[in-house]
Amino acid sequence: MFSRTALGHAGGSGGFSISVAIGVDGFGLIAYGNDTSGDLVVAHCSNVPCTAATFATLDTVGSVGGYASVAIGSDGLGFIAYYDFTNTALRIAHCSDTGCTTATLVTVDNLGDVGAYTSLTMGVDGLALISYSDLSNRDLKVAHCSNVACTASTVTTLDSTGLVGDYTSIAIAIDGFALISYYDASGGGLKAAHCSDFACTSATLTIVDTAGDVGTDTSVTIGVDGLALISYRDVTNGDLKVAHCTNTPCTTSTLASLDGGGLVADVGNFTSVTIGADGLGLITYFDRTNTALKVAHCSNVQCTTAAVSIVDNTGSVGEETSVTIGVDGLGLIGYWDRTNGVLKVVHCSNVLGIPWVRPR
Repeated sequence: MFSRTALGHAGGSGGFSISVAIGVDGFGLIAYGNDTSGDLVVAHCSNVPCTAATFATLDTVGSVGGYASVAIGSDGLGFIAYYDFTNTALRIAHCSDTGCTTATLVTVDNLGDVGAYTSLTMGVDGLALISYSDLSNRDLKVAHCSNVACTASTVTTLDSTGLVGDYTSIAIAIDGFALISYYDASGGGLKAAHCSDFACTSATLTIVDTAGDVGTDTSVTIGVDGLALISYRDVTNGDLKVAHCTNTPCTTSTLASLDGGGLVADVGNFTSVTIGADGLGLITYFDRTNTALKVAHCSNVQCTTAAVSIVDNTGSVGEETSVTIGVDGLGLIGYWDRTNGVLKVVHCSNVLGIPWVRPR
């Protein structure tokens, strides 16, 4: 079995734009937007399986908290990148303590309508690196923090060819430079940008998949083989797909469809990928046809096939998924329960991420 918990707090529970990381205390830190108030909120889990949590509202000025992305900084404190809908700006919240009860807020970029589809990671230089969309120009942008608190940063436009930069996801490749997956709306394709330096002031751009309208809902992680694994949605066929890069900059890759398979189904929404304790990819996503949270556990490092399971189908659940691996080596999944308007968390009981495992 696994534990499945609905989390909430007095100000309304919300749960859109969910992102989860594991803090230095070994407990989950979940950032999200409150769908009732439009605030940026964090939930700090009280134990490893996150059956309870404490909540803090970090930003209440206007409608904020969109596209929240959380990571743990080199100072051991949480960083949250997010979109300020009211001011159409990219903002950062730097937590003041492990539980993120308060935070220092910084506007990183407000030149036009910027900051949607944010993704945050920590670079090998110990500084935050953020990928996001410039909606005014339909470009892919990156912000590299100049100090630990990110009170200053350098901003670079990486790709301005066509309508690009939506659904960004960022990870640090084995060479220490960032790799970003994102959607090209004009070409209907999945693209990857491999940064040329720590600050990502330039990058090698690659079209990864253009077989139909593909590449929305991307998520990228680095596998045990040192190569990127990208989960994404095939809009044309309603499938969950993965790309396994065959080199560090992801100029070549192998592609696989994991769920859907040409059936009358709409799966692969809100994908999130991580590497499990067994060294294999674990992907969470929303099955829109069955309004359910699903998990795909890769069968090999390349993820050419996967075991697919329904984790929660109680009402309309599973949007805005985010998955990470806890200190116990098991998956911790945050997601939105649309039926009840609450943030939910699943703590997996096994590395496969499936509800029931019986030893033979």
